[in-house]
Amino acid sequence: MGDRSMHSRGLLSQKSLFCFFTITTLLFIFSWFFFLRSTGRPHFIDRLPNPRIFPSHAQNNVHLSTIKPSSFMDDDEESGDQEFKKCNPNKAILKVFMYDLPPEFHFGLLDWRGEGGKVWPDLHSQFPDYPGGLNLQHSIEYWLTLDLLSSRFSDRRGSCSAIKVDNSSEADVIFVPFFSSLSYNRFSKVNPPEKASKNMNKLLQEKLVAFLMDQKEWKRSGGRDHVIIAHHPNSMLDARTTLWPAILILADLGRYPPIIANVGKDVIAPYKHIIKTFVNDSSGYDNRPTLLYFQGAIYRKDGGFVRQELFYLLKDEKGVHFSFGTVLRNGINEASQGMHSSKFCLNIAGDTPSSNRLFDAIASHCVPVIVSDEIELPYEDVLDYSKFCIFVRTSDALKEGFLIQVIRSIGREEWTRMWERLKEVEHYFEYQYPSQKDDAVQMIWQAMARKVPAVRLMVNKFRRFARSDIGNVRQLTPISGWEKTAARLNIPTSRQFDWSGNRNKKQLEPTPKSE
Repeated sequence: MGDRSMHSRGLLSQKSLFCFFTITTLLFIFSWFFFLRSTGRPHFIDRLPNPRIFPSHAQNNVHLSTIKPSSFMDDDEESGDQEFKKCNPNKAILKVFMYDLPPEFHFGLLDWRGEGGKVWPDLHSQFPDYPGGLNLQHSIEYWLTLDLLSSRFSDRRGSCSAIKVDNSSEADVIFVPFFSSLSYNRFSKVNPPEKASKNMNKLLQEKLVAFLMDQKEWKRSGGRDHVIIAHHPNSMLDARTTLWPAILILADLGRYPPIIANVGKDVIAPYKHIIKTFVNDSSGYDNRPTLLYFQGAIYRKDGGFVRQELFYLLKDEKGVHFSFGTVLRNGINEASQGMHSSKFCLNIAGDTPSSNRLFDAIASHCVPVIVSDEIELPYEDVLDYSKFCIFVRTSDALKEGFLIQVIRSIGREEWTRMWERLKEVEHYFEYQYPSQKDDAVQMIWQAMARKVPAVRLMVNKFRRFARSDIGNVRQLTPISGWEKTAARLNIPTSRQFDWSGNRNKKQLEPTPKSE
């Protein structure tokens, strides 16, 4: 009996231990599972496009890797319709100091006259409109200036990626409010009997250079943290060789040597589209009868010879509309109707690699076909254009039958995906006042914010020998790659001026040859 009872007690102990270990193991597994879930990364990160790691944006306590269009965010990141929410200056990702330049540099070019010495118009009342027609396509300076001036309004609605600050030492960048494209369009041509010396566009650039060279903000950074808009390809022609260290906001790089402008330093901004936006577009594949559309200037200089060659290759193809057109008379309405009823729209290099036609196509939800090898595109570091554009190399496009074959190979399903994506991204290219969430104005500020770490690096390098330069003309030893190239090619830079704004003649004079 004793052996039997001991045996039963042993079995009971084994069962108890087995149950204990089983329960303990299950509890451990469940607790570890919940622990992993609680420390896991947010689910939306898997959907971010190519996340990059940047240095911390210390002044604003914002990590620059988070600067992205909100359409890339998870639903949990959204906090309601931003159009109806007040702007929160504390959430701005870019602090901007703006010079109070006299009106002749900005709204005075729109025939605005400030009463009582006012520098800026009262945006709460009436302010000047920008000229229409083709002038509008390069109006970027107008929209950015309006956005900065209104960035601290107590009743400001919508997004505010950039906030205007009064102390330049607190700013990430220094904004120069010169309406350079408008100045070029209005004053660059000298009409007889006027003399070339009376060219107001040139005089304004000379005044601007003299002003900037005398500012403490320019002196402490060599201009590297300054922002200058030169969107028209011919704007700032006289000043660009002096002011090139600044961040330039450009349409493309077609008329700039890389030592003056490059994608590493500068920001590419979209044109303002001229044709009407296709509102409530439900047209779809079958309701766009024209296969391929182009209407514009066919005979162009520089790289624009491609237009002429493609005209002869495509003009007789079925479903292709390829004709000359202008903005005169009813040209804009005709182009709007044509693009709205076409599946694909050609964007061919003209006098420069870019043209407004690309952004007209986006506003029309007409899939752009880009034939321009040197084109630079806005926000391409965060936006994949291949999802809604077709790119064809110039050498391939000029092969007989190649381009039309590529276009005809794209079926209904693929075209519809691109058409849907166009409708998703069109607001990234929309200029408006007041600015709204992720429109062109906010996207440009965000692109600029992504430049800030590189700007700080360049500014800090520039300041290395500031102590030894006090009271002297700045030594002109190049400290960056493009400045070395400028020195080798004897191209004048901002540092070939002394602090009074005068050209350092001794530095620019060639070394006498020994006899």
